[in-house]
Amino acid sequence: MLRKRKTSEKGSPLGKSYWRLWSAHAISNLGDGVSAIAYPWLASAVTRSPFLIALVAVASRLPWLVFTLPAGVITDRFDRRKIIVAMDSFRGLLALFVGVMVTIEANSLSNLDEVVTSASSQTNWLLYFVLIVTALLFGCAEVLRDNSAQTLLPSVVKEEQLESANGKLWSVEFLTNSFFGPPLGSFILGVAIFLPFYFDAATFFISAGLILTLIPSMKVVPVSQGKIQFGVEIREGFSWLWRHELLRPMAIILGLMNALGAMMTAVFILFAQEILQTSVFVFAILGTAGAVGGVIGGVVAPRISKLLGSGKSLAVTLAVMPITSVIIGFTSHWQVLWVLTAISTIFAVLWNVITVSLRQSIIPSELLGRVNSVYRFFGWGSIPIGAFAGGVLVSVMENLATRELALRSPYFLSAILGTILLIFASPKLTTEKIERARATS
Repeated sequence: MLRKRKTSEKGSPLGKSYWRLWSAHAISNLGDGVSAIAYPWLASAVTRSPFLIALVAVASRLPWLVFTLPAGVITDRFDRRKIIVAMDSFRGLLALFVGVMVTIEANSLSNLDEVVTSASSQTNWLLYFVLIVTALLFGCAEVLRDNSAQTLLPSVVKEEQLESANGKLWSVEFLTNSFFGPPLGSFILGVAIFLPFYFDAATFFISAGLILTLIPSMKVVPVSQGKIQFGVEIREGFSWLWRHELLRPMAIILGLMNALGAMMTAVFILFAQEILQTSVFVFAILGTAGAVGGVIGGVVAPRISKLLGSGKSLAVTLAVMPITSVIIGFTSHWQVLWVLTAISTIFAVLWNVITVSLRQSIIPSELLGRVNSVYRFFGWGSIPIGAFAGGVLVSVMENLATRELALRSPYFLSAILGTILLIFASPKLTTEKIERARATS
């Protein structure tokens, strides 16, 4: 049974290297799931300011805007496996540092149950500074690590296995990150506020060890030789993507989607605590919605794509975002948010399975790191902008209306802008254009 499970849809085994990569992905994402509970609650214990909390989100995503393009050059220049190992080890050390600092300052923080009922408290500026700096460093490491991991996969599996391999990676990511991680994080957080960060550090170190043991039978990817010329090599990747009639609009559309998503999630911890009245445990339960949707999405995404066609599948995904946003904006029940999060995650996975597999199959291997980084520059570089806008929006609305309406406002604005995006973006991403791109690659 085990051997049968580890087989792609084409019937060919994915291989030991893939499953070690899969295991590392699962373990590191388990740590991410734990930290997804720990970091927001730590931030909300450190400060109750929507703007300051949003700035932490901005710092964590700012590297996607300023470091993504150089990271693409580095990815194409050096061994991608070694980059992943180095970045996971670095993130492990950062998490360890945060754990130590929280341990030192633990007595100065409010009780976690008291945080929920407190709309204002004095900011712990030492821990806030630690959060901002480590969020920025975590973001830099994540940019380089994720770009390397995504460009490493085509050297581990065959081209016809990419959708199956990506689907399994997305499924285990959501399972560990959003199903097992958050409840585990809430339990560990309940024991001591500093314990989740030590756990997170351990998962990074284990992940680095697994990647280090990838067997040498992986396909060798050519590495550029000679002196690094960042400007020239970035332009090569930028020019290749900008000339592509499909990937260019796809990257821009993804960027707009992510900006709207970041605007909603920038101060989500305050929305969950004050509007939905969630405890640490309920907040963890909310996290499991992404796991359920992610696992289902990883299984059904290839089937939906075949049934509707790639273009229609992407259009449906674009339509889901404004619908769920407006409903969340009106609700005060965490159960409703759970269901809508699961649904939206299914379609987010559908989008990723289609677009990531497309990029991996049509971009030349010697340019994959750079073009992929340019794509993510547009697609992910907008996230800090959206997060900043969300923080500003809530802060302004708080002065013009009630705090409750201020915390709901990002969802209403996202619904309006998401509808406009759907109207203009759908004609750009048709099945015909996607199939033509695959055929001409």
